[in-house]
Amino acid sequence: MFKSLIKFGLVVALTLTQAVSAQELTIGSKAPKLEVKDFIKGDEVKSFEKGKIYVVELWATWCGPCLKTIPHLTELQKKHKDVTIIGVAIMQEEQSVVPDFVKKMGKEMDYRVAIDLVPEDGDPRDGKVVMNWMIPSEQEGIPAAFIINAEGKIAWIGHPAEMEEPLEQIVDGTWNLAAATEKMAAVKAEQRAARAMQKKLAATFGKLQQLFKQFTDDGDAKELLTALDTATEEIPDKADDFQLVRFQVLSLAKDHADDAVALGNKIVDSEQGQDAQLLNGIAWIIVDPSRETKADAKLLKFALKIAVKADELSEKEDPSIADTLAKAYFDNGELAKAVVTQKRVIELAAGTQMEDDQGLKKRLRQYQKALEASKEKDNVDTAPTKPKK
Repeated sequence: MFKSLIKFGLVVALTLTQAVSAQELTIGSKAPKLEVKDFIKGDEVKSFEKGKIYVVELWATWCGPCLKTIPHLTELQKKHKDVTIIGVAIMQEEQSVVPDFVKKMGKEMDYRVAIDLVPEDGDPRDGKVVMNWMIPSEQEGIPAAFIINAEGKIAWIGHPAEMEEPLEQIVDGTWNLAAATEKMAAVKAEQRAARAMQKKLAATFGKLQQLFKQFTDDGDAKELLTALDTATEEIPDKADDFQLVRFQVLSLAKDHADDAVALGNKIVDSEQGQDAQLLNGIAWIIVDPSRETKADAKLLKFALKIAVKADELSEKEDPSIADTLAKAYFDNGELAKAVVTQKRVIELAAGTQMEDDQGLKKRLRQYQKALEASKEKDNVDTAPTKPKK
């Protein structure tokens, strides 16, 4: 069954670029030599001639966004006949598909096209254009375009869809190269800071994940909780995330129910407490059937409290949240409410991805069986006894 779970470590998706070349390529840099395998459309460009303006655009046949920019590049080439636009196909596992693709495009791709020079039997990522243009300029994806001005310097770097205005200014001589250089430097500084933070986060969560495994093996949460304190101090921007992880640890640790409830109430009373899915995730940590041991009664009561709030915040229309609420009712012994709520879950799930989840009906049967057994027991307990003769 799908749930909005708070998973330990949270998933940190990282896209880290390769190490920057010793020769950084940025706005204001001299354009590197264009080393390609061959030109499959248009005249070969052996070097960037002084006094002429060039555009080098990196693309690939498998890249959807690249294909969308082809008509735009064709329009720019028609508009600026004295500008030489060169589309270089890079990162192609099968370079043989490029000529057929370009031929099929015909006049829709009406500018020069070349293929990157890759070492024989080498990896496409080792192509000359990739190594001399893409990596040194810290471009993390394609399409990417470079405008080379009449002095042979890189005057602009960016997405080709955003190239029209800078190209116009570079052609008519109004482009402020110094300002563009300064702006690019600031952008790169921000990007490097972001990558450094991503690297730090990856290391921190990696360590926490290792300690969490250790905690689940031996039950001792002390080292993990200390590491969470340190992580919060070092990366305060992620304090809310670390707090959620701390709650999960405390809710699973032996003899920490009071601490878990106290922290849980703190979270609920904060802005995070207005997030229905977050509350649902916290409640599910407590009532999750896969827990090795049933949660402490104090935690179960807290889970019911926030599950009710999450249900109200979602206007009782979210089957996943209602499913958690039904389980919270069940674990707290409120069997009739568990049955009623689980029936609502099945109604809400109709026509959604949860409709085929067999666990929904299985839990309903479980709750109904428990409720019937409870009623039978009550009947036995309250039945009058026959007087002795």
